Amino acid sequence: MTRYLLALLAFLALQGCSAIKLGYQQLPTLSYWWLDSAISFNSEQSLRAKEALEQLHQWHRREELTSYADFLNRSAQWSQGTVESTQVCSAFAEVQIRLDRLMREAVRQAAPVAMMLGPRQLSHLARQWDSKNEEWEKDWLRGDEQARMERRAERVVNRYKDFYGGLQTEQTALIKDHLAQSPWTAEWGRHDRQRRQKDLLATLQRVSQGQMPVAQVEAELWSVWQRWLKPPDAAGAALMQAMSQQACNNLTQLHNTTSAEQRQRAVRRIRAYERDLRDLILP
Repeated sequence: MTRYLLALLAFLALQGCSAIKLGYQQLPTLSYWWLDSAISFNSEQSLRAKEALEQLHQWHRREELTSYADFLNRSAQWSQGTVESTQVCSAFAEVQIRLDRLMREAVRQAAPVAMMLGPRQLSHLARQWDSKNEEWEKDWLRGDEQARMERRAERVVNRYKDFYGGLQTEQTALIKDHLAQSPWTAEWGRHDRQRRQKDLLATLQRVSQGQMPVAQVEAELWSVWQRWLKPPDAAGAALMQAMSQQACNNLTQLHNTTSAEQRQRAVRRIRAYERDLRDLILP
């Protein structure tokens, strides 16, 4: 279910406009394939998982897409000029609210499936994560500090280019400066990634024993989501808060260096996303 949620945001943020409509319509199927490869459902679980994903998709299309489109409309409006950090932070907070709503429904749909999982499937999931973690470490921990920073900078620069087009030398330098000042490190990223995985796996082991009522299973899964966003240790929570504030400041600073042409490109991109979402809302 988590991959399904992240996919929604990824389509909005990174994909070409035509891919949004096509990808959104295929999300239940794509999400099922990913979940099945990670967990290896039996026939009964497979049917229930497909039903849950389809119901979640229908709910999201019916209840949430209009709010997403309205959010993009507002974002396009303020993207035409300079912005304040408070505006950007407010937008981030709104995204979090929408994501929390989506997760509330997702855990409601996922709870019955989670209760059906067995030890073999949870072991399969753990092995899948071990493999994915090796890939993650190759991406983020390979090489010395300079090589890692160069790869991070390339990813972030390309992400901004998707919206603003070509960046000026000064803008690229600003992005690299932001990354150099970031409290995030690959070592911490690995630690937090593994923390989240262990948390979810331990929760699935508890709820899959069949002793809990569905409402309690939903509460357990929702608590996992909350801990994913805010680590239970004070240092981790403080770091997450610092990174969130820095993200607001960084985007504000970069956007305010953009030219009228770059802002127009960003607005056109956002408007195209908005049109695609409104098309998806139509019966």
